[in-house]
Amino acid sequence: MTQHNQLEQWLALEQEVMARMDAGVGPGVSRPDQVAGLDGLQMMQAMLRGELPYPPIARTLDFRLVEVSEGVAIFQGTPGVEHLNPMGTVHGGWFATLLDSALGCAVHTRMLPGRGYTTAELGVNLVKAITPKVQRVRAEGRVIHCGRQLATAEARLVGPDGTLYAHATTTCLVFDLPAQSRA
Repeated sequence: MTQHNQLEQWLALEQEVMARMDAGVGPGVSRPDQVAGLDGLQMMQAMLRGELPYPPIARTLDFRLVEVSEGVAIFQGTPGVEHLNPMGTVHGGWFATLLDSALGCAVHTRMLPGRGYTTAELGVNLVKAITPKVQRVRAEGRVIHCGRQLATAEARLVGPDGTLYAHATTTCLVFDLPAQSRA
């Protein structure tokens, strides 16, 4: 598949997902009653269908969740001039936030109802600069291990031509959510 065809497929998927999400409840934070009894994968799928709000940071940093499955979360981001550092390349914090989102949401898909997680460690390796000439990047997060107390995941940030821009790993603490968060 050519880079142009890959980019067209990415853009079509992104447009389809965002139309559903924006036609639904839009950006925001889910209330405990909206997610009661749902496991993490069900929550992420409901978000993609527009039934649960998606995080407002997606608009702020111009990236979005586009696919989820068991142990996998895929985000796409649009590098823009608002993300540039003084050298004219995309700031490393944008890379890290996009990768952290893919990593965390991949772990989220493995949470049972009433369970939560938080990032304990995030390691990011930037291997190639991104400029605004890059129209889209995709962060693909995958769970390596999900246990009772710890979860680990890895992610890659790639362009439509397969260029690797960064890779990352995370260790997340897994825990029972407080009762009021589940009700």
